[in-house]
Amino acid sequence: MEPMFSPPLHRQRHQFVIDFVKRNKPKKVVDLGCSECILLKKLKFHREVELLVGVDINGTKVRKKMYGLAPISTDYLQPTYDQLRIELYQGSVTHKDARVRGFDLVTSIELIEHLTLADVERFSEVVFGYMTPAAVIVSTPNSDFNPLLPGLAGFRHRDHKFEWTRAEFRSWALKVCLEFGYEVELTGVGQAPSGQQEGVGFCSQIGVFHRLGGRDGCHMSLGDEVEDVFSYTLLYSVNYPSLHDSNILGRVLVSEVLYWAEKLKGKWKEEMTGEGNGAHTLRQPEGGEGCVSERCTEVEEKQTACGAEKRNLVEQCGKGASEDQEEEDEEGFWTNGEKRQDSSTLRRSVSVPLDVLWSCCPKVSALSGSLGNLRRLLMDDPQVKLSQDGAAVLVNDQELDFEEEEEDHNDLGDSGYAELGQRSHTAEQEEDWEANVDLEDAALFTGQ
Repeated sequence: MEPMFSPPLHRQRHQFVIDFVKRNKPKKVVDLGCSECILLKKLKFHREVELLVGVDINGTKVRKKMYGLAPISTDYLQPTYDQLRIELYQGSVTHKDARVRGFDLVTSIELIEHLTLADVERFSEVVFGYMTPAAVIVSTPNSDFNPLLPGLAGFRHRDHKFEWTRAEFRSWALKVCLEFGYEVELTGVGQAPSGQQEGVGFCSQIGVFHRLGGRDGCHMSLGDEVEDVFSYTLLYSVNYPSLHDSNILGRVLVSEVLYWAEKLKGKWKEEMTGEGNGAHTLRQPEGGEGCVSERCTEVEEKQTACGAEKRNLVEQCGKGASEDQEEEDEEGFWTNGEKRQDSSTLRRSVSVPLDVLWSCCPKVSALSGSLGNLRRLLMDDPQVKLSQDGAAVLVNDQELDFEEEEEDHNDLGDSGYAELGQRSHTAEQEEDWEANVDLEDAALFTGQ
């Protein structure tokens, strides 16, 4: 049997909120009656939201699902400049708390029908008079629709204190607007069968309230003394990784620099082994963006050669060096502080100029902002070794056996061995009636 609503009604209500968020791009959103955080889990993917808050009187339900809102591994591996903080509180929507004032959007999905009428008055005062959000979305069952629901006797859920008709909901909404300075659009989700929509309306009726004057038209009827009210209990909070965090920015930048330095070193070595055209230039690596081939001559002229005949982007240093030559090397390529490891071994470093990295790697330039910033950000990182003048990244190439290198020197001749200089009460509760309709697919229209 086909379900009565497709998608199920609770999903249509959530999608209504998501569509609103996509259109209006609120930065601060609070969901009253968040329960098991189903709506929050959907909203966290809309990264225009910078602060996402859930409030529910049932702390047990919140604790049960709150860790599902934590960042996942890809959020840490590929952070963006988007910022998101999530906070979950235990508290009543009839109580005030300064931490949820002045938001761009407040949602109350199938909540107010669980309150007594006296608490509805307090809810109105807290949400519209105290919290003063720019927009509020309130959904509640429409009792005019109830005769179309098969097998329904009484309210849709045993905890409902009332279920308003469309006229009653409209009356409450207009009263709120007059008292607290809002305007409202009445709509809903869950359409009636063909020909009956006008007579009964939507299964869930929705009021979308907008504060008069927009985000700057804050209507304060309760005075400033409420600023110090903190009645909610914080259950969970988390900041998603963002490139606005200097530590995270530094980690991602270093990761990119080391990756591209190794890639550029490998590309140069391929060309030097004869797979290229024999020219000692650094060309654009496969999959890279931008090209630095036109700058290679300029880069070559900036490099210090160990021998007069070995001027290039990458050069071998210290091979069979005398004490004088070693001293000269220290001033040139031995800037990583790793000279001869013992009497028979020598560590080679490849020097990758920062301006080459800057030109080859758009992400490196985007993250650092300028060549000067790039040098400054890398300077104090223990994973990165810079040349003495700070103009190049030093990448370890390999350890060579010094004595074997001497033996092979005559065979190698001037072969070009070289080194490069080196990222509510309760949450939306599924009504008893809805659970039967959506989960058991048992409810059908009977031609009414």
